[in-house]
Amino acid sequence: MSERGDRLGAWCGWVMVGVAALTPLFAWLGPLGFAPLLSLAGLLCLPAVRVDERDRPLAILLLLTVAWAAASTFWSPHKATRLEDSAALKLAFQVLLYWSAWQGARRAAPAQRRLALKVFGWGLAAYGAVLAVEAMTEAGLYRALRDLIRDPIRPDLGKKNIAHGSFVLALLWPVVAAGAARAGASWLLAVPMAVGTALVGAKFGSDAPVLAVGLAVAAGVTVWIWPRSAPKSLAVATATLILLMPLLILAALKLQTGQHLPESWAQRVGYWGYALARLADHPFRGWGLDASRAFSPWIQLHPHNGALQLWLELGALGAVLGALVWAFVFRRFAGEARSLVAAGAAGSAMVYVLFGAISFGVWQEWWLGAAALTAAAAALADSEDAERRS
Repeated sequence: MSERGDRLGAWCGWVMVGVAALTPLFAWLGPLGFAPLLSLAGLLCLPAVRVDERDRPLAILLLLTVAWAAASTFWSPHKATRLEDSAALKLAFQVLLYWSAWQGARRAAPAQRRLALKVFGWGLAAYGAVLAVEAMTEAGLYRALRDLIRDPIRPDLGKKNIAHGSFVLALLWPVVAAGAARAGASWLLAVPMAVGTALVGAKFGSDAPVLAVGLAVAAGVTVWIWPRSAPKSLAVATATLILLMPLLILAALKLQTGQHLPESWAQRVGYWGYALARLADHPFRGWGLDASRAFSPWIQLHPHNGALQLWLELGALGAVLGALVWAFVFRRFAGEARSLVAAGAAGSAMVYVLFGAISFGVWQEWWLGAAALTAAAAALADSEDAERRS
């Protein structure tokens, strides 16, 4: 079909252009907005939903995970008081709408796809430059904007919000930089993205984004050098990490590695130890979806370890399903020829694994929205890469 006659492709492409244009603003001013943004994108792209043979295993795994999570609410000690607070209901809509957004990105027409990739690249490069300025001015731009709209914020909270947004850039920059380069933009756009992320992390005391920049580069270079074997190795390593997480934490606790750590890390270790003790009560079925919220004050909201949260709430079955999902994701990056896009996507995927292991909860809506956004950017980049190769 010609580009002019491909109305659905053009429509999905323009939706992705809009998402790309809004991404830097949401990252800077309100990362929580990624959940409604990607949900809206998925709703607009529903006519593009497909489940082809290659994607069927992933779709089945995601549906099984959501179904098991929903079933576990019957024995979970945390009960939603309102329908809109139901994590199971949210997950059901998210798996449909985020899948739709991903499929919409794959369906985007070439002209709009290239535009979306360039908007992504230039927008996140500009955001990286903004973060660099924020790092040097103690979040001065953000606080000035809040003053301008007559909603002032304390300096420490301003720095905290800016540091929160840097996690988004740390996640997106590898795959977005690769996709923008394949669409014809300069690969130098990656520099302000990575530098801005690292500067904010180092300046505002967020270790994870700084670690993420190095991890993304290492994973990307590895996949670039060994395009066939490296993604498979990452798949096995990530799945093994999820399955063995309770044993790894138990070993760390036995070695007393939680002593003499900074307060934030010591708090995490405390969460992990308590979660491990509760996991021993129900190792096979888990405590149920969102059960972590019922363990306050020993655990605040979630254990800050995605693999351990899967074990604690969904038991062994949930951990196996999560391991298989990640194994499938990394396995998709394998190919016979070197691919800049595969390398970038692998880098972003490893960053998501890192943040899931030390920072965010599995079911956080905005964080799942950020995952869908990363998948959409990867789909745009992969389609562009495939067309240029052919």
